[in-house]
Amino acid sequence: MNLLHLWVLLRKRTREANRDFGDPGAITGVLTVIAFASVTALLLVVVGGVGAFAARAELPNASENAQTYLVFAYIAAGLLLVPLATMGGAAARLIVARRDERLANLRLLGATTSQITGLSALDAASQSIAGALLGAVAYFGLIPLVGLVPFEGHGFGFAELWVGAPLLVGVVVAVVVLGIASAVLGLRRVVVSPLGVTKRESTPGLGAIRLAVLAVALIAMVVATSTPAASIAFIAIVLVIGLATLNVVGPFFVGVVGRLYVSGARSAPDLLAARRIIDDPKTAWRSVGGVALATFIAGLASVMALFSKASNPEEQLFMTDVSTGGYLTLAIAGVLAAISTGVTQAGRVISQREQYRNLHLAGAEVEVLEKARMRETVVPMVAVVGLALGASALFMLPVLGAGFFSSIPVLLRFVASVVFAVGLVLLGAGASRGLARAAAAL
Repeated sequence: MNLLHLWVLLRKRTREANRDFGDPGAITGVLTVIAFASVTALLLVVVGGVGAFAARAELPNASENAQTYLVFAYIAAGLLLVPLATMGGAAARLIVARRDERLANLRLLGATTSQITGLSALDAASQSIAGALLGAVAYFGLIPLVGLVPFEGHGFGFAELWVGAPLLVGVVVAVVVLGIASAVLGLRRVVVSPLGVTKRESTPGLGAIRLAVLAVALIAMVVATSTPAASIAFIAIVLVIGLATLNVVGPFFVGVVGRLYVSGARSAPDLLAARRIIDDPKTAWRSVGGVALATFIAGLASVMALFSKASNPEEQLFMTDVSTGGYLTLAIAGVLAAISTGVTQAGRVISQREQYRNLHLAGAEVEVLEKARMRETVVPMVAVVGLALGASALFMLPVLGAGFFSSIPVLLRFVASVVFAVGLVLLGAGASRGLARAAAAL
């Protein structure tokens, strides 16, 4: 039996399970395609925006701030690159989560590593291709909407935001490659320890060495923003690297929060949520990591109000545009965080479906299981927002001083932005409510 034939049979068996036993796999398939489509569409919008600012900077009548606009566009693109890649990886892991137990059983029955890898690659390719093509179509619909946002006194035209056919194809291929690579890398436990997957053994803990990475990144951010001679480009690079390190230290931080949470648990939902956070802090971090970036961006966008008093109309327009760009970046980051949370939560429910079923059969009400599922998102999210607030303060205080805290309108704007991002993440977490109920009822 060749690999393609085996893959077709596996997909057929999955569809039969969805139809006969109410398996929630069909829902996760839709979520996976939506995630890949969102990554593709938003990545094309971000790339198109950078290209539009670059084109304006090259015009003969370009403004004196044209190059600064371009630098800020690169900063926004760099900030969004990490969550875009993270969400693409989460979508691929969701594909593996749907098949991990079945692939592990095939591995135990004698399937080779190359066969297991090939099956997952085909699965990831089929859904990532569908999502990427759908995202490319959605990109055409987003161009007119983005063009409504004015910069330098007028919006961008279709030709300015159009990335061109070669780059469009390149982005689609990159998303597909990301999906396949993430799915194959996610097979490590299935290939190396299929018995562990079948027995639902926990993953190993995380080392405290991750804290050293965060300390180095924070020191670099403070030094960069405190150095008068540092250029905007240098600060931007340090900023993006600093935020990227959050993905390294974030799981360890969430694991510590889980251990503190379990020590004070006083109810079944609290205890269940805390144990799930401790068992898999990486997944818990992926559920809420996007809100950390959104919180940081909210701080950067809000403080632009402190510079609203400009000496001339051109400077006033520039500061207004910087604030507008910040909030546009915040909106994209918030949407990414919500979708990433929904996809990660779906994968978590699928991987824990046997636990949901056993707890329900043992007498646990669905409402209790649902409260636990939401709390394993809310508790880390509150802690992560606090971590992001501290990181943004370290970045902004050397530049702005205490003026940020003395401006009530700026603080209100900041709080509203954080509430907006948190609300989107909670909506993303709530999207898996039906999936959790279906898993418990199996």
